[in-house]
Amino acid sequence: MFVGVNQGLYMGLANHKSTKNIRPDRSLLTELPKIEVHRHLEGTYPIDSLYRMALKNDLDVPNTLQAFKEAFQFPKDHEPDFLLFLSKFKKFWYKTIEDVSTIAYDSVKSFADENLHYIELRFNPLHFTELTDLDPKDVTTTIIESSDAAAKEINMEIRYLLTFNRSVQTADDMLKTYKELHDIDLSRVVGIDLAGDEINFPPELFGDFFDVVKKDGRFGIDIHAGEVTDSKNMWVSIDQLHTDRIGHGVAAINDPEIQEVLKKKNIFLAQCITSNYQTGAWEDETTHPMKTLVESGVPVTIASDDPTIQDSLLVDDYEKAVKNFSWTVNDLIESNIKSVDSCFLSDAEKAQLTESYRSAVKAFRMRVGL
Repeated sequence: MFVGVNQGLYMGLANHKSTKNIRPDRSLLTELPKIEVHRHLEGTYPIDSLYRMALKNDLDVPNTLQAFKEAFQFPKDHEPDFLLFLSKFKKFWYKTIEDVSTIAYDSVKSFADENLHYIELRFNPLHFTELTDLDPKDVTTTIIESSDAAAKEINMEIRYLLTFNRSVQTADDMLKTYKELHDIDLSRVVGIDLAGDEINFPPELFGDFFDVVKKDGRFGIDIHAGEVTDSKNMWVSIDQLHTDRIGHGVAAINDPEIQEVLKKKNIFLAQCITSNYQTGAWEDETTHPMKTLVESGVPVTIASDDPTIQDSLLVDDYEKAVKNFSWTVNDLIESNIKSVDSCFLSDAEKAQLTESYRSAVKAFRMRVGL
């Protein structure tokens, strides 16, 4: 459970004049407690852990860590290239369920370096089974148990989303997998995510599946939409797929009407500056729509997407918000506090998360002398 504190102990952002105009450097941003709701496990493996697993499994990979990094990460400062970005996702790493356990544990354990306070980590069970004989139910249970163990060690709260890939499964296939996964304990899972190619597999193809998810009432719904398309897919996600949150949604910047709907329904956009640049979703980081959307009242939360693939961390996106949007420590803290509303938690859990985050911020201020 989240640890509650007396709200009076927290000094409100608006009254905390000492940090009002501070533009933090990277070390301060790294120390800052963070809340994140859009990160794929398959894109966040520590590169050295992945390298060790590749060598253990005798895979045909470069024989030095540096060469391995160059082969399997998007090159820093490379121009946007969606196909190159997608080419970095591989499925041949895993041979045993122990591999899945190890890479999940190592990934979550590494989140301590980013000072993640709370995360909703998403994964696609079928990603780990396509080239193996592993059972999706065993994979799901293993990832949750291993990740929970790592999160406990670093004192971080974690929940999970199950990702369904529109490029791999039809709505009927998704429904079959979804029902099969109900045979196991999904109490740690808070959401269902639709990812994959939104151009060739638009959201309207998956309405029947998300009708069932919505009717079940157990999980929040998160749809990747408006990342590399116009806002049409966002409208369909809201009107037909019952989405509670949208991954990326950069297309909202060109649709004032959908901005009003997002505000009215409190549907957050989880936006990822580095990822959006690398995929070509938004090719100028300095003009990323996050700043304008936030200033107009649209609910937005900062996320990393696929840190290892991108060769970046969540703190890199925080740095870009400071550099390009002139955001301060208080702006970033306020963004995180508002992001609690984007989480797929009960109202009571959100209240506890808000208090525990405020407590972490208070400790952060004392630790860094702010």
